[in-house]
Amino acid sequence: MAFAIVSEELSCSICLNVYQDPVLLRCGHNFCSSCIGDVLDAQEGSGIYSCPQCRTEFAERPALHRNIALRNIAESFQPNIPEQKISGILCNYCINSSATAVKTCVHCEASLCEGHVKVHNKAAEHVLIEPTTCLENRKCSIHKKILEYYCNEDSMCICVSCRLDGEHKQHQVDSINTGFEKMRERLKNSLDGLSTQKVQAKSHIQMLLDHESKVKKDTTSIKKTITTLFVELKKKLDALEQKILDEIYLQEGLVSSSVADLIKHLETEVDKFSKKIMKVETLCSMTDPLNVLQEHGEDNDTITEEHQELEGTATSVKHFHQEETFITLLHGLSRIMREVNIDMFAQTDTNIVLDRDTAGNYVNISEDLKTVSYAEQVNNYPKNPTRFSINQVLSKTVFSSGRHYWEVETSKTGNWRVGVTYSSIDRKYEGAFGDNNKAWCLKCVENKVKVVHNNEEISVAAPSCRPSFGVYLDYEAGRLSFYELCDPVRHIHTITTTFTEPLHAALFVYKSFARIKVF
Repeated sequence: MAFAIVSEELSCSICLNVYQDPVLLRCGHNFCSSCIGDVLDAQEGSGIYSCPQCRTEFAERPALHRNIALRNIAESFQPNIPEQKISGILCNYCINSSATAVKTCVHCEASLCEGHVKVHNKAAEHVLIEPTTCLENRKCSIHKKILEYYCNEDSMCICVSCRLDGEHKQHQVDSINTGFEKMRERLKNSLDGLSTQKVQAKSHIQMLLDHESKVKKDTTSIKKTITTLFVELKKKLDALEQKILDEIYLQEGLVSSSVADLIKHLETEVDKFSKKIMKVETLCSMTDPLNVLQEHGEDNDTITEEHQELEGTATSVKHFHQEETFITLLHGLSRIMREVNIDMFAQTDTNIVLDRDTAGNYVNISEDLKTVSYAEQVNNYPKNPTRFSINQVLSKTVFSSGRHYWEVETSKTGNWRVGVTYSSIDRKYEGAFGDNNKAWCLKCVENKVKVVHNNEEISVAAPSCRPSFGVYLDYEAGRLSFYELCDPVRHIHTITTTFTEPLHAALFVYKSFARIKVF
């Protein structure tokens, strides 16, 4: 396993083989000289150069700096790799044969086959390395002497002249072999840390994959639930629409029928009136007063009675009452919201009302028990053990299980707090909700919004639109979330804890014009 990890650390990320003549980019990544050269040549046409590993871009073709220390380590590591044994380099001392070289002498600058290695000079300056035809990188670029030492301070290989007369003469220097052994020891020591980090990284990857899978599963489930909910809502709304339209058509029919009957009746009356008019006109044309009065005296009473009957008929016409239609609509919508299964999300506690018996003397409570505002003058509320000594109030509604949602509208001025608190909170305690461990609140002071519990505060972003908020409570899960009701809805903060007692909605107001309305 250690061999595999070291091999991986000494491999070029382009060709995936052990580094050959490694060079370094400014971003810190190493590549084989030929590999990165090919990549930069290919990028030259686009005018943009970048590191193949980290994608760092360079305005101009980056300069390549030889990493001599890494090259020495890579070359020393190559004997452990079986596929590197066959070099394809021929022995320089075999005249009549083409024996493959197994070593190259740096001092002699010659490659040797297995036979010539045995008889080669064993002096220390005759350093044998794996077969290579490129010995320039084995020599000092300044003094053209063999690199025999490793400068620990500058992390680079140097020659004897660099060590004795050059800029490294005051530095701590080791031989190449000693430097290599120290470097290999450091690499081996880093293996455990690298292995641990690799395992941790894989573990984190798996955690992220599991999280992504859970999110996909949850979103699939909620989408299915939402679709089912709206299908049910649409069916009920369509049925309600049809019911209301049918009632409208029925009322329209009744009114039309009533009007038609009355028109028919009145047309008959018109005919009668026409005949009466003719009689009256005849009477008016007669000149004998006694004859008119004796023979036609009763006609006057008949005309009067029919006139009274006509007035009564006109008032009996049926009317269309829009209020009945709207009441049917509102009742139907309310019934639909009760019937549709939305318990999977939350119980909408529209019946939240404030408990006047808990209100402090410096708060005013509206008649509908939905609004609390700061009182400039003290109220002399009746004394009782449930009343707070400061300007705050509880809801009558109690939450001891389930999921709940309600909304509040706050004032743009003044200070306020909105949240939940245990029923057991000390009513004589002079601190506001959240200043002890009994309450969890969203707090606004001079337009700065914070979440507060046990006198510890967390700053959150101030409202970006109107000061209206949604409060979501999941009692069993121990979650209390606050949302800003703008478009779109913005999540402010979620508190996670364990609730151990029944909870009330908690409201606090302070300073002029501070008010909170509960919906």
